[in-house]
Amino acid sequence: MLKSSTLQLLRFPFSFFLMPVYLFALATAPQIMLQPAILLFVILHLLVYPASNGYNSYMDRDESPIGLLANPEKPTLKLFYTTIVLDVLGLVLAFYVSLETGLLVAVYIVFSRLYSYRGVRLKRFPVIGYLTVILNQGGLTFYIVYKAVSGVPPEWVLLLSATLLIGGFYPITQVYQHHSDAKDGVNTLSMLLGVKGTFLWCAACYAMAIGLLLLWSLMHNKMQDFLVIQLCFLPVLFFFFRWVVQVWQSAEKADFKNTMRMNWIASTFTNLAFLIILIRHTLD
Repeated sequence: MLKSSTLQLLRFPFSFFLMPVYLFALATAPQIMLQPAILLFVILHLLVYPASNGYNSYMDRDESPIGLLANPEKPTLKLFYTTIVLDVLGLVLAFYVSLETGLLVAVYIVFSRLYSYRGVRLKRFPVIGYLTVILNQGGLTFYIVYKAVSGVPPEWVLLLSATLLIGGFYPITQVYQHHSDAKDGVNTLSMLLGVKGTFLWCAACYAMAIGLLLLWSLMHNKMQDFLVIQLCFLPVLFFFFRWVVQVWQSAEKADFKNTMRMNWIASTFTNLAFLIILIRHTLD
């Protein structure tokens, strides 16, 4: 029986924040093979992502709010063993999908460990840590899903766009943690940029991602899909710019509550956009 702290620190709901990359890959794939699509949903959202969350919590032993958890419980050795079991199950299923999928999921797991492991701790370095996250959760994950479900590799425009979407999202999740990260010897990109700089970086990354999506849509006559994305992004932009105004007036508004609200809104409407496009393509 898993302890409540173990279940809490695996942070299964956090997978919802990373689901846009998976849906983005499905929505843009030329064809979808159902079995690998289902297996990869399980592998990523129910096994690999929670294992990464749990291992990070085991290494960090957070005492302040962290991704969805206002009051994280103390990690135990059972959490560590649980993350290993989840990763092994994820790898077994990934190799069942294909050799390439298994190897790439193994790469993801290795770098997620190096990111948190006290002996290496890539998260200590603002640029290296940032690149580790966005390349793994963005480009690599997109490639894994797209290639496995369609049988062909994605275009560079889509890979870069997926990377930039995570690139804009990730520093915002760190904007309220500057004090606790500094206390733990971690120097994040958000700390390097500062509170206001983090918001400007986020806006720039999303603008570039949208620009690439526009380019891809024009290249493939997918402007209806692009319009769906823009309409779904309107609530996200409204909240983001309202929050920016608040933060410019008082940096204290860049807090845990507003960050989590931004994450839920952005993830919900981004997931919705790609889900609508996926359904449209399925019905065509």
